[in-house]
Amino acid sequence: MAEMIRVGMADYKVGRAPATIISYGLGSCIGISMYDPQTKVGGLLHIMLPDSKQAKQSENPAKFADTGIPLMLDDVMKLGAVRSRIVAKIAGGAQMFAFANSTDIMRVGARNAEASKKMLKELGIRLIAEDTGANYGRTVQINLENGVYTVKTINKGEKEI
Repeated sequence: MAEMIRVGMADYKVGRAPATIISYGLGSCIGISMYDPQTKVGGLLHIMLPDSKQAKQSENPAKFADTGIPLMLDDVMKLGAVRSRIVAKIAGGAQMFAFANSTDIMRVGARNAEASKKMLKELGIRLIAEDTGANYGRTVQINLENGVYTVKTINKGEKEI
């Protein structure tokens, strides 16, 4: 039986096949996977917010898209992944609550998705699939044997992206 590695909020884990990495309960948070299909090395990051610039210095860098994504990329590469082969997939970024006067600050899920895509692009990592938005939570997992990213939802079923 392959190892199941759990990732909490504002956390990330990296590993290699045959492990599977899973993160539960993404609402407005984003689960970002990175995977090198040749070395079968990858990681999963569970970010909560788009930008660390409004945070205290002591805060966890894995909490934010702008600091967590580069951190995980470095660790995936330390395990043998090659940047040019790494592909990314993202899921989450839901708008969990409806607001009558929805300002941009309330669109945390959408802002998380945008920030994640921007950071991946800046780092030269190809985003090949996403399942973001809507108004429901997700649980995500990446199988490091084959790079399949599974998105599970309550009442919406399960899909691979």
